[in-house]
Amino acid sequence: MKRKMLSAVLCAAMVLSMGVSAFAEEASLPDASGKTFAIVTKSAGNPFNEREESGFQEVIEACGGTAIIKQPEAATADAQVSVIQSLISQGVDSISIAANDENALQAALEEATDEGIKVSSFDSKVNADSRLTFVNQAGVSEIGVTLMEAVYDIAGGEGQWAILSATSQAANQNAWIEAMKATMEADEKYANLELVEVAYGDDELQKSTDQTQALLDKYPDLKVICAPTTVGINAAAKVLQDKNSSVKLTGLGLPSEMKEYIGDDDAHSCPYMYLWNPIDLGRLAAYTAIALVNGDITGAAGESFEAGEMGTFEIVESDDGGTEIILGAPFKFDASNIEEWAEVY
Repeated sequence: MKRKMLSAVLCAAMVLSMGVSAFAEEASLPDASGKTFAIVTKSAGNPFNEREESGFQEVIEACGGTAIIKQPEAATADAQVSVIQSLISQGVDSISIAANDENALQAALEEATDEGIKVSSFDSKVNADSRLTFVNQAGVSEIGVTLMEAVYDIAGGEGQWAILSATSQAANQNAWIEAMKATMEADEKYANLELVEVAYGDDELQKSTDQTQALLDKYPDLKVICAPTTVGINAAAKVLQDKNSSVKLTGLGLPSEMKEYIGDDDAHSCPYMYLWNPIDLGRLAAYTAIALVNGDITGAAGESFEAGEMGTFEIVESDDGGTEIILGAPFKFDASNIEEWAEVY
């Protein structure tokens, strides 16, 4: 029965990933005609971001709008500021941004707002003063608990573990890491786990590879690495598996990139991991932007809006004094389902 249910979910996910025609006729879509919607991701060459972009563009175009996709050359705040200023000059109607730095974009985004541009963030938030709302993958506490429980399980409840993050300024990464620490401190069951280091690979494959190797060299008794970043987990998985390391891995990864590393045996570096659908995250960011531009929502807590085939979403208060829209809970990928999901995204 579980297998049949999974197959049904997979079929639905594959249909949703096929493009506009998969849902345009079935869902009641908002009107974005004559409007221009920009999406700004963290950097060029990031596979997770590329899937977010595809979902965003799909929805905007299905609703009759124009999508502008911007990929900064580097995962830095300065690179994103340049992109924002360019979009202001173009007179776009909205900007949806995955922030490389929570606070450093405020001046540029306030300038965009002053020009009448509707600003929201997704994936990685900007501060509450810089946005109308934030499209979040999942609740921060929920992600922290999920990842901490995975570390506990894979480590056997004791030993040294490390975190391989993206950039030190990434709001989403920092929030999840703090939630993991808070989970560990709040429950005595984690008392025998020792977090030895939080390393940063800057969402670059080579730097993440180098940081993984450095962790192995510095901590010979290391048992688990948790990488809550798709670039980092992919890099770490290859290092650990190529070296036949006894260190195991978990975190947040793309099934298509992690397929060869997932398995609960000595031959595989990652017993299991989690993620949400980045295509759906991009879609929800698009529906949010359209609702803001059309005046259906202002970004205030308690408001709700229709997101086409995705259903109805409510805006809720976030822990930074702003608001957010939560896509859903993280999903577990392991040896029993990785092959099927790798065909989806």
